[in-house]
Amino acid sequence: MLMEPTNQTFQELLGNGIKYVVPRFQRDYAWDQEQWEDLWADIETLDKEQYHYMGYIVVQRKGQFEFEMIDGQQRLVTLSLVVLAAMRQVKALIDSNKEAQDNEERLKEITGRFIGSKDIVSLRVSSKLTLNRNNNRFYRDICSYLNLPNQRVLTATNKQLKQAFEFFDAKNIGATGSEIGRFIDKFTSQMIFTKIVVQDSLNAYKVFETLNARGVKLSTPDLLKNYIFSVITQNDDVTDEKLDELDEDWSFIITQLGENNFTDFVRYHYNFQKKLVTKKDLFRSIRQVYVQPKDTYSYLSSLTEYASVYAGLQNPYDEFWSQQKESYQEATFYLEGLKLFGIKQPFPILMIAFKKFSAEEFIKTLKYLYILSIRYNVVCRYSPNEQEKNYNQIAIKIFNQEHKRASHIKNSEEFKQLYPDDNAFRNAFEFYKLPSRRSAKKIRFLLAAIENSFGRELSYLDIVLEHICPYNPEQDWRNHFGEGINDISDRLGNMVLLERDELKHADFIEKKKTYLDTSFRLAKKVAEYDSWDLTNLNRYQKWLAEQAVKTWRVD
Repeated sequence: MLMEPTNQTFQELLGNGIKYVVPRFQRDYAWDQEQWEDLWADIETLDKEQYHYMGYIVVQRKGQFEFEMIDGQQRLVTLSLVVLAAMRQVKALIDSNKEAQDNEERLKEITGRFIGSKDIVSLRVSSKLTLNRNNNRFYRDICSYLNLPNQRVLTATNKQLKQAFEFFDAKNIGATGSEIGRFIDKFTSQMIFTKIVVQDSLNAYKVFETLNARGVKLSTPDLLKNYIFSVITQNDDVTDEKLDELDEDWSFIITQLGENNFTDFVRYHYNFQKKLVTKKDLFRSIRQVYVQPKDTYSYLSSLTEYASVYAGLQNPYDEFWSQQKESYQEATFYLEGLKLFGIKQPFPILMIAFKKFSAEEFIKTLKYLYILSIRYNVVCRYSPNEQEKNYNQIAIKIFNQEHKRASHIKNSEEFKQLYPDDNAFRNAFEFYKLPSRRSAKKIRFLLAAIENSFGRELSYLDIVLEHICPYNPEQDWRNHFGEGINDISDRLGNMVLLERDELKHADFIEKKKTYLDTSFRLAKKVAEYDSWDLTNLNRYQKWLAEQAVKTWRVD
């Protein structure tokens, strides 16, 4: 899939005539003062440590000595700006006639080793780093003249380049040419990267997914953007104005989602209109489907259109919902349940249903999928693999307008196959448990939903969770329950809701008085028992399971 990763210093990365090209449409230079300060602090630590690790860079081979920069642009450009700032200080010594001949030779050597070669006619530098369409000219001018281009109006990204150069130029790098030379040699030979060379963008995507899964965050959105924009512009008939507009669209998508949610969004977007793909096969599938500029342009437009919908589905209190009609406000409760339990499998259906259905039909669809999720994912804990396949088929039918309302979904074979029947759900709920210390909010949500089935309007955020037999029981409780006490602390049947929890380690007789005096229906039910032992707990949770069947039911 890829060449063996190698560790290389910054010096080695740029040595032997190697050149790196940032794809034309990759993101602009974006590091700011916080990153510059962190990098400078890293450089200053080199007096105390032999090496400093700078992380992965991922490149794609384009020729014997040329690589396309897939990930690592921000770090390589910034380190080059450190070198350029040091070179500018050498040039200042030359201009002041301080060891002019030695420093001229020194400057020429640094230029060739780290920056590039100069054209003998124009004296402009052919850089070892070629940046994207928005940054390259500005960066090349710094390389050529060791000075900032005199431009009246700068784009935001070129302002970042300008300020980065000024930031490092303001540092006291050395008083003499030899001191500056030692500084450059030291930091370029002690900054270590892991360089991964891939053979094509598909393998690059696999590398990104693998490393991201291991906690090494690389920019998957950049990879997809490069592919999409290269297809759109393959006939070289897209104006700069149109490219700027498409760039804005892409920035809008990333702003809406953030990079961490991007791959899920793209996969769910793909899966509501095409045959189900996994993350592993996503990029290959996109490359196979979107090969013509017209289709790819429409794909980008669709991503832009659905980014806000996906962001809203992830966050029940997103500003997106405040911009919708009042009839969408009921979505908050159901989306809150999905978010609380980390359930995203319904998103392909919900994304397309939001666009294709009326508000009323969308809310019904959301309700049905929420109920199915509580039954299937939360309580029965069935595998999501089969669920994703069926959801994919439902979503495609909405996309193709075979399903035009929520009832078509709930009556479909795909939905019925997934929906746990009352017996299966009841049996799973009878002994259902959650780790109450880590999942108190989830338990409150479930119990509040059952409370509300009796006609209340209770928020799970405004109540407390009360363990009937205390979570850390004293000896009297242990004597009462015996060995079974170790199995009940996290069972839903051993918990009720109260307005406030003041009972702590009280005995059951004392607790019953509070339970009888409260407005909570579940606590009152527990108070009907004469004692609290394993037999009565089982009876109560069996009754609770019956209420759960009624609470989460699609008729």
